[in-house]
Amino acid sequence: MLIVVVIFNLLISLFGFYLAWRIWKLRRVLAAAADIVALAERSTYRVLHGAPQAISRGQIGVHGLKKRYQHLEFQLQRVQRVLMVLGLIQKTYRSRRRRRGKRAPAKSSKL
Repeated sequence: MLIVVVIFNLLISLFGFYLAWRIWKLRRVLAAAADIVALAERSTYRVLHGAPQAISRGQIGVHGLKKRYQHLEFQLQRVQRVLMVLGLIQKTYRSRRRRRGKRAPAKSSKL
């Protein structure tokens, strides 16, 4: 009976050592994973730390560019209107010159 108890205690202790070894391995894996996550968090923080200010500056810049673009678009429309009027004036001037040139020449009287 004593041998059975000793063998049973030996099996329990071996199982305990096996569990302790597995837990120790799991702890090492979890510690390595925690280190990787901490490193990733630091890197992410370094990269994104200034992002809110950069985004805000970018939004302000985009707003200014939109206003400037609208102003330039308005000026472009004005220039296009002026060029269109100048083109109509030029067309009218050319058509009047052609009409004058197409009239029958006055007959010169010979004396």
